Amino acid sequence: MDTIRPCGCKGVRTCLICEEEYGIIKKDFLVLQQDRNIYVYCPWCNKAWPGWNAFTYEEHLNHSGTSVDFPGIFIQLDFLSVDEEERLMNGIDEMTWDPSQSGRRKQNFGPKCNFKKKRLKLGNFKGFPAFSRFVQEKFKGVDILQGYQTVEQCSLEYSPIRGASIDPHIDDCWVWGERIVTVNLLADCVLTLTEYHGDRNRYNLLDVYTYPPVLNQDGKFIYKNADFVSDESILLRNSVLDNSEKQDLIDVVMRVPMPRRSLLVMYGPARYIWEHRVLREDVLQRRVCLAYREFTPIYLEGGKYASEGSVILGMARNFWDHKQADLIK
Repeated sequence: MDTIRPCGCKGVRTCLICEEEYGIIKKDFLVLQQDRNIYVYCPWCNKAWPGWNAFTYEEHLNHSGTSVDFPGIFIQLDFLSVDEEERLMNGIDEMTWDPSQSGRRKQNFGPKCNFKKKRLKLGNFKGFPAFSRFVQEKFKGVDILQGYQTVEQCSLEYSPIRGASIDPHIDDCWVWGERIVTVNLLADCVLTLTEYHGDRNRYNLLDVYTYPPVLNQDGKFIYKNADFVSDESILLRNSVLDNSEKQDLIDVVMRVPMPRRSLLVMYGPARYIWEHRVLREDVLQRRVCLAYREFTPIYLEGGKYASEGSVILGMARNFWDHKQADLIK
């Protein structure tokens, strides 16, 4: 169905509400993946082990089988305290939720992007709600987020009542930078990744080779300047991605746990080579996540579009009282 439905879904996106109303049959991911090798990523040993149930991630000492490396994932358990989560959720739920696709609801704060035409506008972006400021402040204490400048913050709600999920995708590579950050609230969940073998023009993936990397293969911050696109940096980026593509991870499903109150960062190979999704079957109770995005180097100091980026980055330093939100629209 090409039309937007009352539930917020459109195209191939569906939820339990429109599936029942329009008789839509959703493809069963588990059946489609039955012949694949399935691994669960362990946040303690940073390796992936055979298995499906990523909700049992705490059984770190009971791994069995042969592990594989899976670069590009960083998980910090208990990133938020119980009190911080409660404070954050109180603020989020005091704001209006907008319907989104696949049974989700959202609250989005960021610039207006046209990914196909590669056009960026400030739009209605005025910064972020003040109650969430402390989360971005906590980023400064995480080594892998050195130099991180948030330009988009999105609250996403997943409800099992609506059959919420998100289809496989790679976040756009023209405007959103290397580190994809998620803070998970209210419930444990799982991110399911499968290697992408499609057109490299999709997701603006080819743009990745036109700007320098932010992190090395070990997740260490190495970014210098957007104007520094040397042969060495390009070779490093190509080497990291090409070596990952040659790994023995063909026909693999990677299950990455997202424990409650944890921080997840995807970068490098996990960011650019694998599509990620949240399966309906993994949304067992109401779950809210905060998704954060940074700019690619072309919008940072020294980059081709640094002047456009500086305006938006300046606005991103604003934090406003959500109870006075009507005054800033």
